[in-house]
Amino acid sequence: MDLMYVFQQGDAVLIGVFCALLLMSVLTWYLILYRGVQVWRFRKGQRLFLEEFWKSKNLDEAYKLTDNSPLPIALVARSGIDAWRHYHTNADRTLGASCGLDEFLVRAIRNGLSQATMRLESGLTIMASVGSTAPFVGLFGTVWGIYHALIGIAAEGNANLETVAGPLGEALVATAAGLAAALPAVLAFNAFNRKNRLIAAQLDGFAHDLHAQLLSVPAPKAAESAQVVRIREGS
Repeated sequence: MDLMYVFQQGDAVLIGVFCALLLMSVLTWYLILYRGVQVWRFRKGQRLFLEEFWKSKNLDEAYKLTDNSPLPIALVARSGIDAWRHYHTNADRTLGASCGLDEFLVRAIRNGLSQATMRLESGLTIMASVGSTAPFVGLFGTVWGIYHALIGIAAEGNANLETVAGPLGEALVATAAGLAAALPAVLAFNAFNRKNRLIAAQLDGFAHDLHAQLLSVPAPKAAESAQVVRIREGS
């Protein structure tokens, strides 16, 4: 089948349907490639990050590992350490005294987990939308193309097989195009969902370990706390 026939003989609606399906397909494959590379980097990077993080001698050394790191696990670690520092530097103020360190860390680490999860799920909504709507867009294009093909045949007054087969066959291509755009999106959505669940489980385990570790770290001395405050205010 010659797809150029659709753009040459089809009206604006049918051409718009094919352009929309083409855009959906291109966007889906871009997200598949982009997210595939990203997930591979996340899984590889998190293994290395965990090894280096637990080898750190202190929180300052561990915190340096999170600098400019795009890894979700680095975001969780940074949230927890920042909360620990903030709590102890404000222990004599209202915010520090309003709740215990345990509760304060739980809230901060949970917030970091939420942000990391949002980063993992970027692009999945588009894949789900393409997978659920592309077949119907293609079906609409088919119905519209068949309708106009039948109108043309009726106008010519010739309904033999040779006259009907060409226009109807080209119109049915819209359904195939819709399925071609939807299937990769659905398969990729399911695959990335599974990968994200594995990464999220690893993040959850790290969050519990980080919480326990930060609770066991002794509070810094007053001089050290003041120095931390001066450094943060100067930056």
